[in-house]
Amino acid sequence: MPGTLLAAAAVDTWPFVVLAAAVAAVILGVVVLRLHPFVALLAAALLAGGLAEGLPPDAKRPDKGQLVRAVELTAEGFGRTAGGVAIVIGMATIIGMALTESGAADKVVRRFLAVCGTGPAGIALAIVIATYILSIPIFFDSMFMLMVPVAVALALRTGGHFTLYVLAICAGGTVTHALTIPHPGPTFMAENLGIDVGLSIWVGIVAGIVPVLAGWVACRMLDRATPIPVRDTGSVSLADARSIMDRPESQLPSLTASLLPIVVPILLISAASVVDVVRQGAARDATGWAAGAIAASGGLERFRSLAGWLEFVGNKNVALIVGAGLALALLARQRRLSAAEVSRMTGPPLETAGVIILITAAGGAFGFMLEQAGVKRAIEGWVAANQGIDIVLLGYAVAVVFRIAQGSATVAMQTASAVCAGLLPALECHPLYLFLAIGFGATGFSWMNDSGFWVVSRLAGFSERETLRTWTPLLTVISLTGIVLTLAASRLAPLAAAAR
Repeated sequence: MPGTLLAAAAVDTWPFVVLAAAVAAVILGVVVLRLHPFVALLAAALLAGGLAEGLPPDAKRPDKGQLVRAVELTAEGFGRTAGGVAIVIGMATIIGMALTESGAADKVVRRFLAVCGTGPAGIALAIVIATYILSIPIFFDSMFMLMVPVAVALALRTGGHFTLYVLAICAGGTVTHALTIPHPGPTFMAENLGIDVGLSIWVGIVAGIVPVLAGWVACRMLDRATPIPVRDTGSVSLADARSIMDRPESQLPSLTASLLPIVVPILLISAASVVDVVRQGAARDATGWAAGAIAASGGLERFRSLAGWLEFVGNKNVALIVGAGLALALLARQRRLSAAEVSRMTGPPLETAGVIILITAAGGAFGFMLEQAGVKRAIEGWVAANQGIDIVLLGYAVAVVFRIAQGSATVAMQTASAVCAGLLPALECHPLYLFLAIGFGATGFSWMNDSGFWVVSRLAGFSERETLRTWTPLLTVISLTGIVLTLAASRLAPLAAAAR
């Protein structure tokens, strides 16, 4: 007990004050003052930098003042985030426009309704299941961008329930992002916690089923509580979409052509993901299943050559560019448009993409600044002072705090697993439970500093309040359901500690 009290006394609490002030500034700016999110997030980042006890100095100019460093670090975080999302968001908005304007999205929906019926709950369940499976190898942001035109077409054709269809995509796509390799967060967790890659994949998929179904139930409740109509977002014209609904089947593209702009990027990204999993497996066990897969491909040299090409075409930027090319070609053929006419039609969606990129990058700058302001170190100190509580629950709490503080689920998983790795010797159950707890902790409590928040808000046409009332509680329900099940399983079936 004295040691714990001493550690608690050593925790630096000022970064938590900075965190609270910065979060309050974002909420005040966006919700109360109605500032543009881009402005509010950048202002909050600068506020956090100004309040920090000390920021990392410039290696070339260590004499720079703190306010100057706050501006520079904000710009650095902004650039890092923009570099990671700009191409994907730009290409995805083009795909969405082309799928809608060509009639491809309505074609998919007509076939979808023929199989699933017209009941909103059944449609939503089918979306959840399909998205859960398809999103195993693909980032949530990319998955949502590819699927949102289908949600728009479904809402127009069924006469409502747009909130339900959008949230169904979110419910299916967020859990795999936090629990299954090759997503970067689970990959970091498996490495930090020393968990077998293959085992983590299967456990992550199975463990996510019940929370995803709980998310489906939450989707239906949130749809009733916050019904949101389909709106013009700048990337899709609702007037054009409604006119397409009246076209006879013969004037729509084929189902195969309609699906290609969605399926091809998914397949390309999946292929690159498989290569990455095989490479990781071979690095861990030179004689295991991964070595057999390499041998089946024709040997190490042939695998390396094949892997190089697959990693190129499966890069998310390249895959979305390919998808956009297919979507635009379909649009030109279906509407008999010239290259100049197609080019003019890409203008509005790219303008929409620019706003999304600015807001998303500002959220990244906000999270980066909080890290530079010492929030990460403060959380690590808090963990050191609270090692007496259940380590699985502690891992969840740490992931939640990192998630709220800086927004990115991937960073929350990476950092929380690294912080908790030192506690493994005291863990009384299999480390897979800690893996799941951190993943579920990084899933919930998303708000305005999360890129996913703004992707959903802007592409679906939700306001900030509507996104906070739908997207945020949905992910929180999934998160809480997951940790309850994880804690119960860790006590009922702890497995042998020696298993790790």
